[in-house]
Amino acid sequence: MGSGPAPRGVTAARGTTALLAAALTTTLLSGCAGPTRAPHTAPAPRTTPPQALCAALVTRWAAVVLDAEGGGDAVGLDYQSMGLSGDQYEILRAALAAARDAARAGGPAAARESAARAAEARCAERYRSGTPTGGPWQ
Repeated sequence: MGSGPAPRGVTAARGTTALLAAALTTTLLSGCAGPTRAPHTAPAPRTTPPQALCAALVTRWAAVVLDAEGGGDAVGLDYQSMGLSGDQYEILRAALAAARDAARAGGPAAARESAARAAEARCAERYRSGTPTGGPWQ
C-alpha cells in the first residue's frame, strides 16, 4: 500500500463529506442564534395621577372613620399614621364633615357617596397643576 494518489471515488466522497459537514455546521450555528428579533422593551410602568391617589386614600380613610364612629374621630390615628399629607388630611376632614351631613339626611350609603364626591372634587382642586412644591409634608 503506497502513498500515491487516492482513487477517484474516494476523493469525490471526501469532498462531498466536507461540503456536507460545512453546510450542516453553518445551519446548526445559525439555528442556535435564533430568529432575529427587535430589542425587547418593557412597557412603561403605570403611574397613578396624584389627584386619583389622593381621592383613593381619602375615600378609603373616610369609609374607615365613618364605619368606626358614631360622631367623632374614633379611629385614633393621626394623618401620618394614615399615610396622608397635611393637605390630604384637611381634605379628609372636609369630606367627613360633608359625609356626616349626608348621613343625617340619607344614611350610611349617602355618607359614603358624599365623602367620595368631596374627596374627588377637593383632590382634583388640590392637584390641578401637578404635585405640590412646598415640601413633602404639604
